[in-house]
Amino acid sequence: MTKPLVSIILLNWNGYEDTLEALESLYQINYPNYNVIVADNNSINDSIEKIKEYALGNIRVETEYTKYVDNKPIKLTIVNEGEYSEIDNTSDENEKKLLLIKNNENYGFAKGNNIAIDYTIKYDNPDYILLLNNDTIVDPNFLEKMINVAQNDSKIGLLGPKFYYYDYEGSHETIWCIGSVVDLDHFPGHHSIMEEPDYDLTQDVIECDWVSGAGALIKTEAMPESYLSTEFFFGCEDVDLAISIKEKGYKVVTVMDSIIWHKVGMSRHKNSTFKTEYNHIKTNLQFIKKHKSNYYINLPKYYYQILKLYIKAIINKL
Repeated sequence: MTKPLVSIILLNWNGYEDTLEALESLYQINYPNYNVIVADNNSINDSIEKIKEYALGNIRVETEYTKYVDNKPIKLTIVNEGEYSEIDNTSDENEKKLLLIKNNENYGFAKGNNIAIDYTIKYDNPDYILLLNNDTIVDPNFLEKMINVAQNDSKIGLLGPKFYYYDYEGSHETIWCIGSVVDLDHFPGHHSIMEEPDYDLTQDVIECDWVSGAGALIKTEAMPESYLSTEFFFGCEDVDLAISIKEKGYKVVTVMDSIIWHKVGMSRHKNSTFKTEYNHIKTNLQFIKKHKSNYYINLPKYYYQILKLYIKAIINKL
């Protein structure tokens, strides 16, 4: 029986080193039916050339996580945004292939991914779409594990893995994220499910409100018509996506034996600037406003909560 087709989308902007490591891990997974799309957000370095060289087999990617496998060359197709009529989608079943879409601008996370999502829905007709950060490394079984869970419950529309930090003070098994809860009564409108009092790490599948867009498997029929929202300036697209999918009657889950390592900073505040913190606050308030009917009544409470959070953060740095 043929496994469901999964389109895997990575967004690149001047980050070919991370992208190549992510690709090397992807081309070693055990799942048999997938394609890979890199959407390049108008990189101004030599990302395109480096990806070409990688596909030809001229760049060996070998790290602590990825041991090089000689499965190159990879069939590479490069197209400009919107110019898809000449793409040849035919290939041998076992042939590795990569589609590289050159976006006209640096559109950011949502629109950059949306261009690839729109392409693959129209031309590949996948059963699932996986959004994957380019600064991630995947376990060989990660996709097989998520698909098995998804296929066993038709009401699951969005799945995430268990994320480990790529490197947390030398550890590769420190959990970064396993799904979160939407809580519009408290800033920033969502929090980790690990903060819940009845949180249970022993569950195989954890139902939650949203999973990180760093590795989100979406059932294509559950995808909102407008895909990812482009209205947010600094994040929250993945939370908003999960809410839209749940509003369509689907469930959101984390699959605990599906593993991805993420090169996330160990502390967002450690190297943050006033501008990044301001944009974080602004975007999360915008997210709450979109989904909370009595937002303005609660605004003083949110400001008080923000003040408490940042006073606590300052104290922790002392």
